[in-house]
Amino acid sequence: MENQKQSGPEPPIKVSTINCIDLSNPDIGESVALLKQACLDCGFFYVVNHGISQEFMAEVFAQSKKFFYLPLNEKLKVLRNEKHRGYTPMFDEVLDPDNQVHGDYKEGYYIGVDVPENDPESEKPFNGPNVWPADGVLPGWRQTMEKFHHEALEVGKAVSRIIALALDLEVDFFDKPEVLGKPIATLRLLHYEDQFSDPAKGIYGAGAHSDFGFITLLATDDVMGLQICKDKDAKPQIWEYVTPIKGAFIVNLGDMLERWSNCMFK
Repeated sequence: MENQKQSGPEPPIKVSTINCIDLSNPDIGESVALLKQACLDCGFFYVVNHGISQEFMAEVFAQSKKFFYLPLNEKLKVLRNEKHRGYTPMFDEVLDPDNQVHGDYKEGYYIGVDVPENDPESEKPFNGPNVWPADGVLPGWRQTMEKFHHEALEVGKAVSRIIALALDLEVDFFDKPEVLGKPIATLRLLHYEDQFSDPAKGIYGAGAHSDFGFITLLATDDVMGLQICKDKDAKPQIWEYVTPIKGAFIVNLGDMLERWSNCMFK
């Protein structure tokens, strides 16, 4: 999920049109058709009426801001570890090294499925215990993020069932233990500084990239910042803004699902 600041002149805007999947729609056939078209065309779509209340989404954003507005020395106390849990400072990540002069103009915080250190599963990559700011520094912060992680994972599972039907699979195909029974599900809080990307100078909030997993659910504030490229092989590439919808997730497919679908889905 993303918090962004906005300042300075407005850049030229080309706004994308993507399908919207309503998880409360009783007509599952319509949802499958809309999702399949989106996955064949570009791999991006909205998800609405997903069951997470707008009030709770607002609380998660408020709590996220509280963390990022802490002094840097407090944030560094929970610096990201080898299990990819904790804080990532500004410029820490470089998503497009061929075109960036320095790292992304963003800071983040990783939260995953919590696996105790004494659990044999913790030896696996990306498995392990989460790290948290001290409760005295941010009271209730951990409980809010744990609840959101759980609820967002349930939304992801609901979306995966529609994806299964769009691939002519059984509805619970991705729920099976040998497929995504124990998913590596990461909640990533993101905060962008108040600087526009300037590709001519190699400056990016987040460099161009594709996600490497199954799907990504992106919750945004009301600042239009996300850009997508529907055809990565086009020359030149055309980048379009995605309009935020209050309370919605923007969903994009990752590299893994593209491979699992034999590159039918983008």
